[in-house]
Amino acid sequence: MEKKKNLPVVVGWMRRQPMKVKVLVVVGLMAACLLALKLTVKNHSHFFVASELSHAAGLLVLGYKLIRQRTCSGLSLKTQELTAIFLVARFISSTITEQNIHTVLDFITLASTTWVIYMMRVKLKASYAKDLDNFPIYYVVAPCIVLAVLIHPYIPKTRYIEIIFAFCVYAEALSVLPQLRLMQNMKMIEPFTAHYVFALGVARFMAWAHWIIQTIDTRGAYFYMIGSGSFWFLAIFLAEIVQSFILVDFCYYYIKSFMEGQMVMTMPV
Repeated sequence: MEKKKNLPVVVGWMRRQPMKVKVLVVVGLMAACLLALKLTVKNHSHFFVASELSHAAGLLVLGYKLIRQRTCSGLSLKTQELTAIFLVARFISSTITEQNIHTVLDFITLASTTWVIYMMRVKLKASYAKDLDNFPIYYVVAPCIVLAVLIHPYIPKTRYIEIIFAFCVYAEALSVLPQLRLMQNMKMIEPFTAHYVFALGVARFMAWAHWIIQTIDTRGAYFYMIGSGSFWFLAIFLAEIVQSFILVDFCYYYIKSFMEGQMVMTMPV
């Protein structure tokens, strides 16, 4: 009970602070989370597993919404299609180069995303807000293809897989843009859609934490352990940073709405 009473006080204090203070608080919380993960997680591959499981949890939320509520309102079909595109690329790359737990998780996530697309296109298309889901997919796909051709890792004994993998990384970083655009157009965000996007935010934080902690532990040597040099590492690191900042604003308002007990979330334009 005491914690519940303190929540409005914390929210009220945060609301009164200037933007610089809010940014410092968020950065401080993220740094504390990174430190906690570094001290508790020994196997760094677990970060990617946690990221994929968080994405899967978001898809379970969508499954509940589509099956029980029989509506896909508030969901972006274009984000789901972009997700399927980069998952196909990642599955191909993983099948050829790794063939491990990540390959299995990618296949499950791809199958689930394909089912979501089918439900939105066929079963529940009457509730799909096509006119509001107006972010062109080629704004993401075309630049990612060009960037992947220009900057990609070096993977021994493979041909073109490095370009496919690079495209996957770049496309994943921007795949949530149509969903955010749709939510801005709708002004109001219903709970299940908000839960799904927040799960994507958690997934990206876990992947971002992997790169940061690996870099710290290797004292910068990790820059050159992936691909053929710093250009690829810089590109993949920037991709993670871009997606994190794309989602951090949403996650802030999601947590704010949750702490204030609001069932329907709103975001400023």
